[in-house]
Amino acid sequence: MTTIADVAAWMRQTAPLELTESWDNTGLLIGDAEQSIERLLTCLTLTPATVSEAIQDRSHLVIAHHPLPFKPIRQVTTDSVSGRLLWDLTRHSIAVYSPHTAWDSAEDGINAQLARMLEIQDPAPLVATDGHTDPGLGAGRWGYLSAPTPLAEIVDRLRQHIPHCRPRGWDSGLDIRQPAVACGSGGSFLTAATKQGCDLLVTGEATFHQCLEAEATGTALLMIGHFASEKFAMNHLAEQLASSFPDIQCRASQLEQDPVSLW
Repeated sequence: MTTIADVAAWMRQTAPLELTESWDNTGLLIGDAEQSIERLLTCLTLTPATVSEAIQDRSHLVIAHHPLPFKPIRQVTTDSVSGRLLWDLTRHSIAVYSPHTAWDSAEDGINAQLARMLEIQDPAPLVATDGHTDPGLGAGRWGYLSAPTPLAEIVDRLRQHIPHCRPRGWDSGLDIRQPAVACGSGGSFLTAATKQGCDLLVTGEATFHQCLEAEATGTALLMIGHFASEKFAMNHLAEQLASSFPDIQCRASQLEQDPVSLW
C-alpha cells in the first residue's frame, strides 16, 4: 500500500526542499501523510477547474506546482477564492503537495528541462542555492550553444516542445551563443544572466522595466508565457510518478488552461 508519505518522499528526492527559495512554501501543505493513495493529479495551479477535476477523479493527492496556501492565512472560509478551494479540497480529503521553486531548481527540474529544449551545452545554475554544497544545483540555467543560432530558430525549438508557447520580447538582432533560462516570472534573472555574459534570457514573463533593461544591456529577452514555461513539466512529472508508482493512477490535469488569452 502506497501512502502520501511515500510519494512525498519521492518528491523530496526529486526536488529537494533545501532548494526552496526563502519566500516560498513547499512540501506537503494539506493532508494526512499516512493516508493511502490510489489516484494522483498534477497541475500547475490550484484553480476551480483543477480542484473540480481532482474531486471528480476522486484523487487522493494533487501535486500543484504553485503552492496554496502560499502565505499564512487567518481563516479558511468560502468567502474568498483561495478559502473556497482549500475548503473543497479538505472536505473531500484531498492532500496537496507543492514543489514550486525546489522543482524549478532541481537537477532534472523545470529549468533543466528548458535548457535541454534549447540544446544548451553543459548547463549550470544562474544563481547558486545558498548553503548547498552541490554547485550544479540552483536557480535558472545558462550555458553555450554548439553554434551561433538565430533567435527565430530558438523559438522554433521551443515550439516543437511547447506548442502553446506565446513568444514575444526584445531581439538584439544578433545570433545567440550563450543563452539562459528562468521559468515562470523569471525577468528578475536578467541581471544574473547579463553578469554571466549571456546574450539571451528565456523566461515565462517579465516586467516592462525588465524589458527596458534587456534593451539597454543588449541582452535578448524571450518571454513564452508563464503557463507555457512550466505546465509541460507538470505533465512530465505525472509520467515520472506513474513509472515510479505503478499502483497509482497518475495523470496531469486535462482541464487546466492558460488564463491569458490573445486576440
